[in-house]
Amino acid sequence: MPPKQAPFNLERFFQALGDHTRLRLLNLMGDQEICVCYFVEILDAPQPKISRHLAYLRNAGIVAARRDGKWMHYRIVTPPNEAAAQILKQTLASLQQEKAMQADLCRLTKACCTPAKFLSLQGAPPPTAISPSHNSASR
Repeated sequence: MPPKQAPFNLERFFQALGDHTRLRLLNLMGDQEICVCYFVEILDAPQPKISRHLAYLRNAGIVAARRDGKWMHYRIVTPPNEAAAQILKQTLASLQQEKAMQADLCRLTKACCTPAKFLSLQGAPPPTAISPSHNSASR
């Protein structure tokens, strides 16, 4: 018998969306899976802070993590609550319109194209597109 999953917590979901750093992380993930080291580089924040915010998003049922050797990769997942899934989809779409969020994506693109310029990214796996079977939130 599979372990019982905790019920979806709508309050935790909204609290997760109520933080600027977490919104920036979600914006960067979009439809791709990203290694923590890219978040640290793009947001210019300490790795423990980024990991703490990613754990919050994971506990809220918004992101999933995957370990690959020493690298931790994160991707957006569709919440099991239909209303929350729609809110997340709309939130992600609205983030695309904000100049600061666009600037983060621009920095991510530059980091992915020239990782040698970023000491912290040397050897890091580049972000990868999520296949539809990964249950990602679509924009």
